[in-house]
Amino acid sequence: MSEQVTLTVDALGGDHAPDVVLDGVAAALSEDADLHILLCGPAESVEPFAAQHDRCKAVATTEFIAMDEHPANAVRKKKDSSIVVGCRLVKEGEAQGFFSAGSTGACLAAATLVMGRIKGVSRPALCTVIPSPAKPVVMCDVGANADCKPEYLVQFAQMATIYTEKIIGIENPKAVLLNIGEEDTKGSAFAQEAFSLLKEQVPNFVGNGEGSDILPGNYDIFVTDGFTGNVCLKTIEGTSKTLFKALKGIFYSNVFTKLGALAIKGGLKDLMAQVSPDTYGGAPLLGVKGACIVGHGSSNATAVKNGIHTTARIVRTKVSETIAETVACKSSSKQAEPGQGSADAGDR
Repeated sequence: MSEQVTLTVDALGGDHAPDVVLDGVAAALSEDADLHILLCGPAESVEPFAAQHDRCKAVATTEFIAMDEHPANAVRKKKDSSIVVGCRLVKEGEAQGFFSAGSTGACLAAATLVMGRIKGVSRPALCTVIPSPAKPVVMCDVGANADCKPEYLVQFAQMATIYTEKIIGIENPKAVLLNIGEEDTKGSAFAQEAFSLLKEQVPNFVGNGEGSDILPGNYDIFVTDGFTGNVCLKTIEGTSKTLFKALKGIFYSNVFTKLGALAIKGGLKDLMAQVSPDTYGGAPLLGVKGACIVGHGSSNATAVKNGIHTTARIVRTKVSETIAETVACKSSSKQAEPGQGSADAGDR
């Protein structure tokens, strides 16, 4: 029997909420008998659903954080929003993890400000599995930290390694710094300093990796700043969607190509599943106290279901606890640098 896990879910998260969220929650509950859900959202949506589903409890909220609101300001002002309440229940110990497909910025702000950072973690990082047809490829950071110091990337690599081993199932993953060339001296001053620190402090770091190494899966983990990672991820996702749309147009152009499409339909479906971001359902925010998965705004019910399952796996495999034992332990073993105390202000 699996360990019982209680998660909070934002019923208002995503472009198609609450319908797809409710469908995803129902599917996740049916597939995991040890899963319990605290469903946060308007009473008229969450209460009837909870009444019809075992192991689901309604948590009525009265506020909503929209995609276009300033994340930190909204989190501070809207204390009864589904995102803030979901994170607060994790902080209070009522749940072990939180899932939302709502505003990414608001989810990151709430997880950091409400759930809190693991002591010793300088900056929580958003980690994702790149949709590759070759094998799962992890990238960190993909948007939580647009402006980074080189030393942040060391912790990104350490946290991503734990996630890759425990959730993706890759033993001794090879980590590289996303750069413009493979040589040690390539890149900006920032990249060169990050390279030196990664080489010194991350045992599974094997050097620089280029953008052309990502989709073939030449390495397991690509470490980068959040600005570069986000641009890279969205470029890959956009390219994938454009190519599949173009292929669909070709296959439906005449009767002969339609017959060809029928012949390879199964293979195309398998390929689409391999490169679909719905497979894992979202990106974890690593470095906060508890599990936090942020789903894509356009998530369907399958993506919500898989995002909930991934959140539960992070709890059961104790990813956050392992990060606390490794990253935080290494940080505390070093002599505190000037200004280090301010980096931990969110923990108090």
